[in-house]
Amino acid sequence: MLYAPDYYPHFQCIAADCRHSCCVGWEIDIDADTRAAYADVPGEFGQRLADSIIDDADGAHFRLTPDERCPLLREDGLCRLILHLGEDALCQICADHPRFRNFFSGRTELGLGLCCEAAGKLILSAPAPMQLIAIADDGDCDPLTEDERELLALRARALICAGNPTLPIAARMAEVLDCCGAVLPDSLLAWRPIYAACNRLDPLWDAELDALDELPIPPGWDEPFSRLLGYFLYRHLPDALTDGRTAERTAFAVLSTRIVGARFAAGEQNLARLIELARLYSSEIEYDTDNVDALLDAIAAVQTQSEPCERKTLC
Repeated sequence: MLYAPDYYPHFQCIAADCRHSCCVGWEIDIDADTRAAYADVPGEFGQRLADSIIDDADGAHFRLTPDERCPLLREDGLCRLILHLGEDALCQICADHPRFRNFFSGRTELGLGLCCEAAGKLILSAPAPMQLIAIADDGDCDPLTEDERELLALRARALICAGNPTLPIAARMAEVLDCCGAVLPDSLLAWRPIYAACNRLDPLWDAELDALDELPIPPGWDEPFSRLLGYFLYRHLPDALTDGRTAERTAFAVLSTRIVGARFAAGEQNLARLIELARLYSSEIEYDTDNVDALLDAIAAVQTQSEPCERKTLC
């Protein structure tokens, strides 16, 4: 079965209207089947396509321009490949982005990554807490393992905590931590050097880190930040099936929400700015597994130095 958040079917790439194109600043790998299809494209465009590709020991990828743009991206933000061959000709990574997948026995979960501003708008402006919906039956009927059932049940409880409309967002985050047996220090400034040591792409992120302060999420913004927290929980908790870091990944979700919230509180408070801060955080942290691992390691050190929290709620 295929599951996805209820906002997932409404996603649509905004193409030329995107201010932060996924065709700029990212290495774009080409899967083997698509590479073979590209080799058969005839004519002038076929030659241009061939000239745009590098084949090396790591496989095939597009040859980025000096300003790190895909060579097939026009100045108006449209893709020459789509214009000439249609969307079906896209390589797998371009067709999928910003989608991600979490795999279970007999179940696959789809999602949209916050590094995309169009996805961010859908996620953060949704009218209600995220609900999972079945979007397709792919015929895979294998039963979930016991570990999978337990983790999904725990995540469901954490998502209920995150979406509890009777509590302010700070209390919701505390309940999420408590629900999953996680701890996180109150101080945000202690995390600044850890984030600063991570790999970085955009000077805008450097400026956000330099200005990080101990600011709470502003009143009136509980629901958008609840959806932000729900996104991080939905995306990152399933990886605990592989690494066993349930508490650390829960704390990562809360820490990520607090970091974005602190920067949001320091400036103009509107949805557009929240979407941009979430996009920047996601691009810099979520989409670099080394960065996520470094933060999980730092969180793990905090966990081992703290007494396990007494669970006060069943979410």
